[in-house]
Amino acid sequence: MHRLGGIIRLKDPVLCRKLSNNFVKVVEVGPRDGLQNIKDLVPTQTKIDLINRLSNCGFKSIESTSFVSPKWIPQLADNTEVLAKIERHDGVDYPVLVPNMKGLVGAIASNVAEIGIFTAASEQFCKKNTNCTIAESLDRFIPVMEKANEHDIKVRGYVSCVVGCPYEGKVDPVKVAEVSAALLDLGCFEVSLGDTIGVGTAGSITKMFECLKQSVPMDQLALHCHDTYGQALANILMGLNYGVRVFDSSVAGLGGCPYAKGASGNVATEDLLYMLHGSGMETGVDLAGVIETGRFISDHLGRVNGSKVSLATQL
Repeated sequence: MHRLGGIIRLKDPVLCRKLSNNFVKVVEVGPRDGLQNIKDLVPTQTKIDLINRLSNCGFKSIESTSFVSPKWIPQLADNTEVLAKIERHDGVDYPVLVPNMKGLVGAIASNVAEIGIFTAASEQFCKKNTNCTIAESLDRFIPVMEKANEHDIKVRGYVSCVVGCPYEGKVDPVKVAEVSAALLDLGCFEVSLGDTIGVGTAGSITKMFECLKQSVPMDQLALHCHDTYGQALANILMGLNYGVRVFDSSVAGLGGCPYAKGASGNVATEDLLYMLHGSGMETGVDLAGVIETGRFISDHLGRVNGSKVSLATQL
């Protein structure tokens, strides 16, 4: 059902076109990716309040929690309660991360309309993160995809370590293209490319997209940048230049990867919005509301706000 051994040509590749519209979808991942590696358990009500505040800001997609085993991610063990108590807005998706069939069953019971499945472009990272090879992870997704389709649940694919890996170093863009194409071949409506440890630069991101454009439609890709080396916004700008119009970000720059030592938070949603709006792009998201929400969650966590825009507007 998927083909990992060679690049799959899905369309005639005039794929590096700049899209005529200037609307960018911002996927807010703070409630899941932003909170998952915080050691002290965040109160469930705080998570609910965070998601509700984000819903009021105008996001169309808010990654809310995960159905990964609480043994691996104890912070998100309250997934069912969170989804039961949030205020769901019409036109807003509240996707959850699902590693396997057991996780999907939990998501279905919680009336989820979208899930995320995840693999990597690095064999070593995949083994550390999911205890299997890349090919095995794709095989495991087949029954998940089939059951999700039965329940009209959309599936988004995630590829970790698209530029660099904490175990293997530099990642070959050809592998990123192969894995991304395989996820689309399985039936994912979109693939989010994750610079998990934030080592990407404008140069390495460009090389990746130059490879991807040969076989993967740009309008089915999203970019998920961590800001470890302060390069996230520059990398996102490269994605915009290649026609990508979906970007993941985390309010107040929350997050990191529990399996990638030294990986700091995601790009702050406030900073991303400031750049996009200043560049004439439309998002439908209220920047002032996001700034307020970022300060809310930072105060509750006793954490320094990771958004430069939030800090600048506080002066």
